[in-house]
Amino acid sequence: MWHDAKSLNTTANGLLAAVLVVCVAAGVWWVSQRPMFDLRTIKVESADDKGLRHVNYLTLRSGTLGRIKGNFFTTNLESVRGVFESVPWVRRASVRREWPNQLIVALEEHEALGTWGEDGRLLSVKGDVFTANVAEAEDDHELPAFAGPDGSEKEVLATYVQLAKWFAPLKMVPETLSLSSRYAWTVKLDNGMSVALGREQNHTTLKARVDRLVGIYPQLASRLENIDTIDMRYQNGLALSSAGLVIPAEGKDGRPAPAIRKKNGSPIKKPA
Repeated sequence: MWHDAKSLNTTANGLLAAVLVVCVAAGVWWVSQRPMFDLRTIKVESADDKGLRHVNYLTLRSGTLGRIKGNFFTTNLESVRGVFESVPWVRRASVRREWPNQLIVALEEHEALGTWGEDGRLLSVKGDVFTANVAEAEDDHELPAFAGPDGSEKEVLATYVQLAKWFAPLKMVPETLSLSSRYAWTVKLDNGMSVALGREQNHTTLKARVDRLVGIYPQLASRLENIDTIDMRYQNGLALSSAGLVIPAEGKDGRPAPAIRKKNGSPIKKPA
């Protein structure tokens, strides 16, 4: 080999190229570590025209302080994105570099619709469950209460939107909506009345039951005060409870006895 000039030249050229690559890499690394490329500014802006209502300097500082590593060249943008998306109220973040020492972070906030479950979480208008200060959300508007099995958040949201439309003729608004572990629906309206709608047998089940209630409710309201619950799971009827419910009782002679009015939720008893 040592007498083969061609092989020696090839080897020498290879070694020279390797040395040059190492030198270039070392030079690039040296330059990249200069103080001028230290991150000096992280600019935060809104990703849409709505602006940022709940995310502020203090929230971002407490949520990101000490968690962003590296400089302009070495910072992992995916890692930075994850750091910002862990901050309360942040739904989504996108990050880009701006020469020579700045990051631009565009944030999209959650918009809270109501509470979710009993552990202080919130449900957004897009069906996302997130953790944030409930009191801040309550400053925006009253919060309906939602509950359901894990993974049912978007289904609950979609059903809430439909129920709001279906109950609109009665000028009633859903105040709480829950989906049980057996996938049975219960809605409480803003007049305090709770309506059991049951399980969906097909895609028209809920609407048919609500339509039936909307059709008969004016008659019920004209005869009863303070209806507490209505059960619409019956095929051709309904069951209800009311603090002012009046039921004719049967007398000893088989004829109707004077009506007995239910008070304070106590059970109705027939006369002896």
